[in-house]
Amino acid sequence: MEFKHIPVLLDECMEGLNIRPDGIYLDLTAGGAGHSSAIAERLSDKGRLIAFDRDPDAVKAATERLAVFKNAMVVHSNYSDLRSVLDDLGVDKVDGILMDLGVSSHQLDEGSRGFSYHTDAPLDMRMSQTGMSAADIVNTFSEQQLSNILFEYGEEKFARRIAANIVEHRDAEPIMTTLQLADIIRESVPQKARRDKNPCKKSFQAIRIAVNGEFDHLYKGLDEAFESLKPQGRLAVITFHSLEDRIVKQRFAGWCRGCICPPDFPQCVCGRKPQGILVNRKPIEANEKELESNNRSRSAKLRVIERSAEPNG
Repeated sequence: MEFKHIPVLLDECMEGLNIRPDGIYLDLTAGGAGHSSAIAERLSDKGRLIAFDRDPDAVKAATERLAVFKNAMVVHSNYSDLRSVLDDLGVDKVDGILMDLGVSSHQLDEGSRGFSYHTDAPLDMRMSQTGMSAADIVNTFSEQQLSNILFEYGEEKFARRIAANIVEHRDAEPIMTTLQLADIIRESVPQKARRDKNPCKKSFQAIRIAVNGEFDHLYKGLDEAFESLKPQGRLAVITFHSLEDRIVKQRFAGWCRGCICPPDFPQCVCGRKPQGILVNRKPIEANEKELESNNRSRSAKLRVIERSAEPNG
């Protein structure tokens, strides 16, 4: 299947990055190169785009689509390793960074990848196509571990019931396909919950996050990205669910915080100054036109922060 991905909040991202034609920019989640292409188009011959992706399918597609731009290159790497990649390339600081944290349309639509609960496929969910799979987690983790994953990463209120049912079924036979797992989840929740919306969404999200270590990579990636910005450089992050948005919001708030002295101190003695400035106080969401043309933009939220002109070291 061709790697397709409609870039979400494209115009808003370009505006948020405030692209300088001669600047250095990173797209840390290249996917189908939609955002990457838009950045590259805005750069002069003196500008530079470095696109990252951990998915080999995305790397191949992005490399092909960005081949028309002499100022662009694609790196097969997780964004949490961006600092080591930049060091290898001899790049110190950059002017702007984009992170689109959503699962790509290709990963969802390509049934064999095992991300979707609508198509029968091997229970995989690995973005990098290497390492521990969803089947490994479902068939080897303890009931308590499974329950914790479903509750913490999916905010699933029926986590204990689903985890217990998974263990009961796998004792009879291994759970190896997406539809096997989807059926177990459906029978584990009350009928009313099944009617309200697809009960598999939260559990599949949770297992996917665990498989790919998404939150660990996100914490490290955000820190390395912000530290790699030049003064007045910008970091734009698109999130798709409340847990990752909370991580981004809290990180941004921390960088924008100045004095950390106890409130009863008569004056500041820490000398701490804000390292960043919020470009948009509230997250930017898709407008009606985009929502009509791309349903997957419905849950997208864009947050943008600018590195202070004189960051704290």
